[in-house]
Amino acid sequence: MMQTAEIETARPVIRIVDDDEVFLASQKFFFETFFPEVRVWPCAERYLDEEDLSAPGCLILDYRMPDRSGLEVQRALLLRRKPMLPIIFLSAHGDIGTAVHAMRNGAVDFLEKPVEPEALLAKVRTAVAWSLDAFKREHDRRRMELQVLSLTGREREVIDLAVKGMQNKEIADLLGISVTTVKMYRANAFQKLGVNTILAASQFLARAENSLEQ
Repeated sequence: MMQTAEIETARPVIRIVDDDEVFLASQKFFFETFFPEVRVWPCAERYLDEEDLSAPGCLILDYRMPDRSGLEVQRALLLRRKPMLPIIFLSAHGDIGTAVHAMRNGAVDFLEKPVEPEALLAKVRTAVAWSLDAFKREHDRRRMELQVLSLTGREREVIDLAVKGMQNKEIADLLGISVTTVKMYRANAFQKLGVNTILAASQFLARAENSLEQ
């Protein structure tokens, strides 16, 4: 899992998949003026083989390609069950039905070729901003999940009872352990969750539970 510092400095990657290699070269040259990393693929299959979705950014995807359609690529990415990479479809052959289908599956836009570079750039910037935010939220969710999972069974038991309002003596009597041991488990749980009060622990566990349900 990436550390917080890595998330804060994560560089967006612009991915472009299109079987028109002249178009690919021109778009790569254009977007490298605005973004630190631009990757291009001339076919869908190679893109899917090499894409790991580990970096934020966006995908500019041709709708109609010889090996696989853009919609097939979109479905393949959805099956990987990671934060969805925002997709901007480009097509000289698209229709309203195709565009609606793509948007329902999470595409952020569907543009007809030829598209003005500045118009495409504006769409890409919006998509990248969304991706960076989603990337950070997913990192925060995974971090919270790991913190909760780091609790031992007894630490979780003690902190859950404390969150319900039970005092150390009551918890000790219920679990058949000493008050000193209860305090030790509670302190360990606080340290692992990065909190210093029962209220903060309660709020942390509630946020973690909500994020896992999303």
